[in-house]
Amino acid sequence: MNSDAVIVDPPAPHHYFVDESGDGIIFDSKGRSLVGTGKVLDYFILGMVEMSDVSSLDADLRQLRADLLADPYFKGVPSMQSAQGKTAIFFHAKDDPPEVRREVFKVLLRHDFNFYAIIRTMSAVLRDVRNRNQRDPTYRYKPSELYDSAVRRLFDKKLHTHPAYKVIFASRGRARTHALREHLFHAQQRSRKAVGTFHHATVEVQAMPARDHAGLQVADYSLWAVQRLFTKGEGRFLELIWPKVALLLDADDRSEAAYGTYHTRKRPPLDIAKIKCRKVEDSER
Repeated sequence: MNSDAVIVDPPAPHHYFVDESGDGIIFDSKGRSLVGTGKVLDYFILGMVEMSDVSSLDADLRQLRADLLADPYFKGVPSMQSAQGKTAIFFHAKDDPPEVRREVFKVLLRHDFNFYAIIRTMSAVLRDVRNRNQRDPTYRYKPSELYDSAVRRLFDKKLHTHPAYKVIFASRGRARTHALREHLFHAQQRSRKAVGTFHHATVEVQAMPARDHAGLQVADYSLWAVQRLFTKGEGRFLELIWPKVALLLDADDRSEAAYGTYHTRKRPPLDIAKIKCRKVEDSER
C-alpha cells in the first residue's frame, strides 16, 4: 500500500424523510366503494422533508422531551407515560397533547428544512380507477399503486444535485422497501440529463418506525398540518410552517392546470378559502 495515498471520505449524504397520511384504500373486501362513507380518509397525502442538519434538530427534540417529562403539568397525561409508547417516547402530532404540539412546532421553526407533499383526493382516485376498469375490465386496483405513483412524482428531479442521498421512509415492510428503492432508481434515471447532475450519485434507502428518527417526526408534523387544513378546515398550523413549504402539489385540483395546482412559500399560504375554490372532477359529480 502506498503510504502517500490520500484517503478520501465518502460524501455526506443529502437526507430525505418520507411519511404519509392515509393508506390509499378505496374498496372493501367485496369491491364496494368506501369513499365518502367516513370509513376511509378523503385524502391521501405523501410528504417529504429535506434537511441537512438533522443531528441538531434531533438534539433539540430530545431536550424538549426531557423538559416536558420533567414538567409536573404533564404528570398525569396518558401519552406522557412511557408504557403508552407515545409522546414520552417520540413526537407524533395526532397523539401529542395540544400543549406539546405547540412546543414541537416552536422547535421546528428554529431549524432549516424544506417540506414537499403530494395531495390526492380519493374521490378523484376512484374516478380514475373506474375509468381504467372501463378500458380494461381485468384491471384491479391496489392501494400500493397510489403510494408508488406519488413517490415517483415527489422525487422527480430530486436525486441529481448531490453526490449521495439517504432516503428514509416510515416503515412499510421489507418488500415495500425494495419496491420503493426501484421507484427511486427510475426517478434518478429520468434526472440524469438535468444540468448539474451527479451521474453516479449513490442512493441509500432505509425504512424505520417514526420513533427511531427525528426527521420522520418532522415529516409527520408537517403532514399533520396539511391534513388538518384539508380535513378540518383549520389552517393555522400550515400557516405556521409555511416558510418551510417548498411545494404542495394538489394533484387533483384542476383550477390552474390539468396536472394539478402548485402551492409554494413564494405564494400566500394555502388556506380554507382556496380549499373551497378547488376544482376536482370526481365520479360522484
